[in-house]
Amino acid sequence: MDPIEKLTAGYRGFRAGRFNEQRQTYEELVDHGQRPKVALIACSDSRVDPATVLQADPGDLFMVRNVANLVPPYEREGHYHGTSAALEFAVQHLEVDHVVVLGHAHCGGIKSLFEERERGGDGNFFVPPWMSLVKSAYLRVQGTMPDADEEVKARVCEQSAVLVSLENLMTFPCIRERVGAGRLRLHGWYIDIRACTLHVYDPERQSFEVVT
Repeated sequence: MDPIEKLTAGYRGFRAGRFNEQRQTYEELVDHGQRPKVALIACSDSRVDPATVLQADPGDLFMVRNVANLVPPYEREGHYHGTSAALEFAVQHLEVDHVVVLGHAHCGGIKSLFEERERGGDGNFFVPPWMSLVKSAYLRVQGTMPDADEEVKARVCEQSAVLVSLENLMTFPCIRERVGAGRLRLHGWYIDIRACTLHVYDPERQSFEVVT
């Protein structure tokens, strides 16, 4: 089936099925506005759909998706801050209770850190500077486990990048204030879609623990 036809057919199935089953929920969300309790920063990767994996209902998640589920540090220079704008809206306008950074295995963005490519060429103009946000995670992995297999390094780097984004979240004054006051909690999650395992970062153990 043509991919666009598949999507429009999916819409028709949604309209006839789940939408009708949850029509009241959708109407209430429109009439009274959204009040999600969780903002989730996820990767744009087509293989990992958080709403599907987590079986979220409409209105449960305020979703932010970008390459490699990154959070940039707080800064007010420049003109376009898509992820920062979404975080500002989620925290200061929707007043979510939780912010989750959801990393995943086999991330193409993280993989690009291990590849030697000419920057600035066609198809490689915007990704390298964006991925430089987690260059520290890459350097840490290369420095602490130089003899490890590249796939092993990539898995560790993917999880380390989640921690960098958690650190960057705390550079936002509105987030730092709410976390300090106990009004907001930050979470680092990591999913391996092949094995269907979810790992949650435990700050006391300083490690990702598998959810059983």
